[in-house]
Amino acid sequence: MYVALEGIDTAGKSTQIELLKALFSEALFTKEPGGTPVGTQIRSMVLEGTLASKRAEMLLFLADRAEHTERIIVPNGDKLIISDRCAVSGIAYAMNQNICDLDTLVSLNRLATHDYLPQMIFILQLPPEELAVRLSQKEHDSIESRGIDYLLTIQDALITASAALGIKTHVIDASQSIDIITQEITSLIKGAL
Repeated sequence: MYVALEGIDTAGKSTQIELLKALFSEALFTKEPGGTPVGTQIRSMVLEGTLASKRAEMLLFLADRAEHTERIIVPNGDKLIISDRCAVSGIAYAMNQNICDLDTLVSLNRLATHDYLPQMIFILQLPPEELAVRLSQKEHDSIESRGIDYLLTIQDALITASAALGIKTHVIDASQSIDIITQEITSLIKGAL
């Protein structure tokens, strides 16, 4: 089974991934972008803000997704795969850039993934007040520097993207305690295995 955690920066994806590693030691953990050597380079380029073209950024993410699917996801289809982000993020961020329509974005991501998408998505959702607090406590990368309104728009787009891909989605209140979130995710994964 292939599942993915989604959410805007500071929602707690990385924290949850680390806790899930202890609970699902047999699982393969990966991330997008950055789950392959090519993905690591792409992630670095985008987070450093070196690209002027948002279209180029989107196409690089699609290239990473294709590579990630070919090298990591497909060969390990018999395992539990838990990913930090997936095609849902790619669509959500591209939607906000108004590069192309939603149907085109869905088609491009289906092409990049050979239609091999997660069976389940967990979206960690933050209320605006909690997002503001969390952002005030850290240095911002180029995406976080776009501001709270931008991140909240992305958060809504994650749900839209997941629905457009037809993936079973669980929206989880990320302002809850870390332990409660972990229990909720763990219960849903175990229930689907």
